[in-house]
Order: sequence, then C-alpha cells, then structure tokens
Amino acid sequence: QAANAHWLAFSYFGTICYKITFGFLRNRIEIRSQMKKFQSIDIHAHFYPEAYLKLIEREGAAFGVSCSYVDPDGPVIDVAGTKTPPLDRTYFDIDARVESMNDKTVDIHVLSLTQPMVYWAPADLSRRLSEAYNDACTAAHEAYPDRYLGLAMLPMLEPELALAELQRAAALPGMRGVYMATRIGDRELSDPLFFPVYEAIEDIGLNIFLHPVNVVDPQRLKKFYLTNFIGNPTESAIAASHLIFGEVLDRFPKLTFCLPHGGGTFPYLIGRITHGWGVREECRHLKTPPVDYLRRFYYDTITHSHPALEYL
Repeated sequence: QAANAHWLAFSYFGTICYKITFGFLRNRIEIRSQMKKFQSIDIHAHFYPEAYLKLIEREGAAFGVSCSYVDPDGPVIDVAGTKTPPLDRTYFDIDARVESMNDKTVDIHVLSLTQPMVYWAPADLSRRLSEAYNDACTAAHEAYPDRYLGLAMLPMLEPELALAELQRAAALPGMRGVYMATRIGDRELSDPLFFPVYEAIEDIGLNIFLHPVNVVDPQRLKKFYLTNFIGNPTESAIAASHLIFGEVLDRFPKLTFCLPHGGGTFPYLIGRITHGWGVREECRHLKTPPVDYLRRFYYDTITHSHPALEYL
C-alpha cells in the first residue's frame, strides 16, 4: 500500500509537472505567434564595427582609450583603466548578429554605438571615428536592408564638424536618427554650443536617441556594478531635466528625444520635479509644468519590470 501510495503521488506530481511544462511551452508558442504578427524592432542595439575598433587600436592610446585584441574571447576596450568585457562576436560581426536576431525572433536592430562613443577624442579623430561608425551602419543596412537601420554618431563638441557629418550621414542609406550621450564631455545637453546641431537635426526630421557615457559620481557607484544599475537610469533623469529646464524642448518644438532604460528614473520623479518647479525661484523661468513634457519624450522598453512598463 505504501508503494502504491508513493507511485500515485509520483504519478500525480509528474502529471502536474507535465501540465506546467506543457502550459509553459504552449504559452511561449502563443507569444511567439502573436509577436510574428508585428515587427519586433530593437532600438537599443549596441554595435562596435571593426573600423571603429581598429581606429581606436591605432590612435586612441595617446588620448586614454585603447582597444586590445589579445584576449581570444574578443576585443577589449580600455578607457583610462576601466575595461569592457571581451566583446562577443555579435557586437561587430553583422552575419553572426543576424543569426542571433533570428534565434531571438527580433526583426530589426537600430544600431547604435555605446561606451566610449567619440567625445573623448580630439576634433579630427572624433570626426573620423564618427565617419567610420556611420559608414559601417550603412554597410550593415546595405548587406541586410530588412534587418539593420542606424543612428548616426556626431563629433558634438565641434559643432561645425558635427553639422558637416550630420548632413553627410543623413543622406546615407538606412540612417534613421542621431545617437547622443546624456552628457557630452563636461557639457549638459542644454548647453547653447549644441543648439545649431539641434536646429539642423530638427530641420532634417531625425530623432535623437540618448545613452549615458559617464554617470554621475562614478567612483561612488563603481562597486557592485551600480554604475549600470543606478548610474545609467539616473543619467536619463538628469538629461531630461536639463532639456526641460534649459528650454531646449521649447526652443526646438519638433525635436524628438528617446530616453533609454525606460526613461530611467525620470518618469517616477516627475511629481517631485514638477513640485520643485512650482516652489523654487530657480525654475520660475519655465512657463510650462515639467509634467507636461513627459510626452515630448519617447522611451525604450528596457525596464526589467512589467509594472514599470505598464506605467509607461
């Protein structure tokens, strides 16, 4: 009887496990089936083309940034002693990347650079890094026109060079926007230095996708990888606030910004920011409540939280 009871319990448990497993697989199949009714477009898709990496390898060390190919697992970028992990092949091999996209049922990647971008380099090198990156985006698009689009990189600290590269890049096949840091060098996005470039981007009709390079108080956040967990989302809130209070959004009413990481902390601080606007003298120049600017921004979906995504 004990043996029979044990067998019945085991059979029951096995049936439950089977039902859970079958239900999980069925749900995954249904989700994939639903997804294929729409195009899945990843707008936060980092890309390190070989031409960009090789240019850093040849000329970057003199300015504190290097790229090494010694590690067999992939190239490593070193920014003043802070190293990336070895870059997986999908970061720079567009064929391998498409295979990975197929596995994940992602239809399109909108390619963008990330750390260290180009602002660390002097003017001419910053220009050439931008050109190398932008040309590689177009090459990827031409190789896979249905799978790749690009966000252009500009040498923003040199407005004349940035304007020239903007005009060139905007005419390249597959280019859909401009990629920009949440803070460019030591300058906030509300710095008038950037206004001529904003005006040109607005006239052309391109979008701007923001992403952090250097986060606020990085030494304090270095431990436990908090530079990523906390630093990156905080940068989005700082950048959005400068665009609002610096009246960039008012000055360029048709300019579109997309905030990464689901807008970071910005959407959840908007009540506090709006309250501060109402009581602080430093903010009285702004005629419109900050909360009214929430819909001036677009947001990617990297929240890692269903409630946060539903709120957005």
